[in-house]
Amino acid sequence: MKITDLKCAIIGQNPVIRILTDEGIEGIGQAEPAKQDLKWHFLYYKDMIIGMDPTDVERVMQKIRRLGSYKPWGAGVSTIEMALWDIAGKAAGVPVYKLLGGKVRDRVMTYNGNVRRSMSDSQPEDYAEEMRWMKARPEGFSIIKQGISFHGAMVREVPDYFYGDLDTSGYHPNKGLITERGMKHTIACIEAMKDVLGDEIGLALDCGPGFTVTDALKLAKSVEHLNVMWLEDMITGDYTPYVLADLYREVTPYTTTPIHTGEQIYLRQNFMGLIEKRAVNVIGPDLADVGGMAELKWIAEYADLHGISIAPHGTGDGLIGLAAQVHVAATLPKNYIAFEYPTGKPDWWYDIVEGLPKPIVKDSFIDVWDTPGLGVSLNVEATKKYLRPEDADFFD
Repeated sequence: MKITDLKCAIIGQNPVIRILTDEGIEGIGQAEPAKQDLKWHFLYYKDMIIGMDPTDVERVMQKIRRLGSYKPWGAGVSTIEMALWDIAGKAAGVPVYKLLGGKVRDRVMTYNGNVRRSMSDSQPEDYAEEMRWMKARPEGFSIIKQGISFHGAMVREVPDYFYGDLDTSGYHPNKGLITERGMKHTIACIEAMKDVLGDEIGLALDCGPGFTVTDALKLAKSVEHLNVMWLEDMITGDYTPYVLADLYREVTPYTTTPIHTGEQIYLRQNFMGLIEKRAVNVIGPDLADVGGMAELKWIAEYADLHGISIAPHGTGDGLIGLAAQVHVAATLPKNYIAFEYPTGKPDWWYDIVEGLPKPIVKDSFIDVWDTPGLGVSLNVEATKKYLRPEDADFFD
């Protein structure tokens, strides 16, 4: 079998790829909406992989892996790997999880991820109301994650939140020492959320990046009595092109609050510092940024050897990435907690992707399906209605 073409279209806001072969078997992959302006990045690898056997996944990856980088520049490599496993599974007539070592669980836990609303304000009652809404959701999530501090509107909406000039350019650009008012406000909002969730549902918090080491430790120690699931990306994180494991090492050993990071990191080599120094308690690689499904599994196993848990980051809106997450999560060791649940946005994603269970999430879990490859496909006629004019040849 040989690869004959690589195509990319922006469907909704998601880059979606198709890898075609001379035997008529194709594979699909998908990245998050934040990469929608990077279509050229996905097609960059096309000429490098045409003519190769897609079922030799590692051989293909060795050719292109060295050309990726930290988020967003690992997306092309990662989605290609996703599509290669889809082809390999279809060619062998088995689900992808079989090729990754087989299931260790029949259902995988997920947490809310992209199931959230835009709050009207960043006051404690607003956060409490969001938790009440989340708690009533039909998915029955066992863990709810919420953005606070530098990761969200709080840094913009709370006056004098930190010492620094507010940057509104996007991709979480702010960083600085949090004021006493800002820290008290942050803690009050966390307390309000826990008052609603109690000990029934775990609360995870996406915090940055942007914290100083002193503020990271101050917040972690201040909420120890609340037993939050983790504080995520306080020092580095989303779209930060480095790791800074030694700075996390100045926080994690000195608090009982679990510390989490890793969604922006590309490849196993760049997780070595965090894992070997035990600089965090939980890592959160994104399989659509880290280098793919097998890469995420390798990292999870290495973390397990060091007593570190894994809660993989979500692949953004779009249901192809969701399928990939289910397959790899089914194979992970027992340090696996849950992955961040992607949703179909716009809602017509649920009309164009076939093969997912209905409902997808039951009591916070997704049952692992057994169809070959990733087990999902695009309904061609339904999808064509949503293709942009420049992507009209996506299914040709």
